Amino acid sequence: MSTASVRRLGELVDELADELVAFRRDVHAHPELARAEVRTTTLVADRLRAEGLVPRMLTGTGLTCDVGTTGEGDTRPRVGLRADLDALPVPEATGLPFASTVPGVSHACGHDVHTAAVLGAGIALARLHREAPLPHPVRLVFQPAEEVQPGGALDLLQQGVTERLARIFTVHCEPKLDVGLVGTRIGPITSASDSVTIRVAGAGGHTSRPHLTGDVVAALAQLATQLPVILGRRLDPRSGINLTWGTIRAGEAHNAIPTRGLLKGTLRSLDARAAELAGPVLADAVEHVVAPFGVTAELTHVRGVPPVVNDEASTRALDRAVRETCGQRAAVLTEQSLGGEDFAWYLTKVPGALARLGTRTPGSRPGDLHQADFVADERAIALGARLLGTVALDAT
Repeated sequence: MSTASVRRLGELVDELADELVAFRRDVHAHPELARAEVRTTTLVADRLRAEGLVPRMLTGTGLTCDVGTTGEGDTRPRVGLRADLDALPVPEATGLPFASTVPGVSHACGHDVHTAAVLGAGIALARLHREAPLPHPVRLVFQPAEEVQPGGALDLLQQGVTERLARIFTVHCEPKLDVGLVGTRIGPITSASDSVTIRVAGAGGHTSRPHLTGDVVAALAQLATQLPVILGRRLDPRSGINLTWGTIRAGEAHNAIPTRGLLKGTLRSLDARAAELAGPVLADAVEHVVAPFGVTAELTHVRGVPPVVNDEASTRALDRAVRETCGQRAAVLTEQSLGGEDFAWYLTKVPGALARLGTRTPGSRPGDLHQADFVADERAIALGARLLGTVALDAT
């Protein structure tokens, strides 16, 4: 990677900065849920075609696009840059002038920022290639359905997206870091994440005669409180196993025990092996917890994603790119989180790394992802584009 190439790439991204912000705002105002990202996919494809590129449309939604090839017969290894397209079923409460126009749906995880950053990197690399050939081709990957399980990464693997890839990189918004900082880490940076649903059924009845009913509510309450404790005693606590509930629902009347109830949550682990062991332990625990209540319980445990494990060479390439684009002190060590990311599936096929892109305006109130009031500092878009473009030039 020459210093002149990196400098020129930065100039090209700077020329695109206003357009990328406008593109992000358009996507932000029109969020689309997993596997329904039709408009977003079309916007990306149209912009790439306008740049003279030839995107490959994927089954359903999403696309890939190779930059810097010499033609269809170019079999050289590519470096991948991945963005996720989908939004969340979370109402927006930011008050931004470009806030979501879709009721109950928003980009509360910052995927609109990721999409604009990869698009910007791709356009800048294409323009750089027209001035002088890139050292190797780059593949842009715009993936649907990151926010659901099983995620869209698995769909893309089945469609051959990782063929000819030597490495792959991505960034994820990090509202705990100021804009201009980037968090990296060698090894696991996210966690295994599964979905857990328990449906409880019983005879129900009057609350004055609970001894004559199957008490669904009491059973749900015990499941909600006991299962996390049991997992913490049956599995090594060093694995960071964590079961947290997002939904508990049963009944309507204050004096009637319902016949059905529901419990939904996520099971996360810092360790992939513990995630595998958790399934049988959970199933056994559910059976024993509900036994005294005269109800039945149906457990649905969907294995989600393994941890994202950054390989050393890719992470060091990211660190070099961060220093080149953001400054010598911009790369900071980040911790492994309990969040899940289906980027992990790509790393089961090819080496690569994920970086946390700072999106907090310095001095502002710390926010968090998946919250209705999540706001990203838009300076992160151009920084992300420069970072991804630079690491694409450097990594082989």
